[in-house]
Amino acid sequence: MFRNGLKNHDSGNTGVIFAVFAPTPWESGEQSLLSYKSSRRQLKPALLLIMLTAFNAAAAESMPAGPPASADPALQTEWGLRYQHAEGVARDHDRAIKLYCAAARKGYAPAQYWLGWSYANGHGVDRDDGLAAAWFRLAASQGDRPARRMLEFIGDADKAPEPKCILTDGSEYLEALKSVPNPSRKLIRKWVRRLSPDYELNPALVLAVIQVESNFDPKARSHKNAQGLMQLIPATAERFGVKDILDPLDNLKGGMAYLRWLLDYFNGNLTNALAAYNAGEQAVKRHGGVPPYSETRAYVRKVRQVVRNTAPPVSS
Repeated sequence: MFRNGLKNHDSGNTGVIFAVFAPTPWESGEQSLLSYKSSRRQLKPALLLIMLTAFNAAAAESMPAGPPASADPALQTEWGLRYQHAEGVARDHDRAIKLYCAAARKGYAPAQYWLGWSYANGHGVDRDDGLAAAWFRLAASQGDRPARRMLEFIGDADKAPEPKCILTDGSEYLEALKSVPNPSRKLIRKWVRRLSPDYELNPALVLAVIQVESNFDPKARSHKNAQGLMQLIPATAERFGVKDILDPLDNLKGGMAYLRWLLDYFNGNLTNALAAYNAGEQAVKRHGGVPPYSETRAYVRKVRQVVRNTAPPVSS
């Protein structure tokens, strides 16, 4: 049934397939558009319950217990529809959004359409016409006719937000980061922007530390055996849970955790935290501030200068 639904989506007739449990605004031309704008026609509750119960009971016998571990976007979208409409599985809007999102990020237009449909209708998630338009626009750019019709109806605002996958609690669903042996600067910056909120760090600060420490070389190694993007010594890496010091993403997380710890340890004093990152917290504590080491003092100046050149001032 769902494979047929996806095929019908491709031909612009999805509304007929999903009329019972997913009334589609564009299914019957102008009349349906008007009903979408006000209040869509509903089947009588008793009849609807009987139909859904009978369908779900039959579907449950033939469907697997959960979605397969497949990277195929059509199959991910099919399972998203099942979870959104409780077809043979328990209704789970968050899982549906995640499945749609995984397929949509691979450029699969039907998944992009169903994300737009979910936000346009407020089906299990908060209604957001701007976000809906953003997803419809992506699908329409690939020639998806239903998405084009929806854009004509809800409007394709120039200031529509970037397409995001927003879950039922209002949080954004972000794809899990995957490490690579030789990440580009662009990818490293993406990682830093993604991870910085988790450590309550200014991404410009983290990027400045990386630039001064390793110049974005994930294989960098100093004469003191500091390694990787954030030049962690083995003892520090172990202290902050780094399993593979030369794994760029693992190294980055460990360095960010250490930097966050230093800022907390020195009560938000950035100068002392940076000095400790270079010379160790005990050296800073022993000298009551930046140690009188030329390397450490130059290090603090360089990092702060890079931050000033790339972002608003960071608190001192």
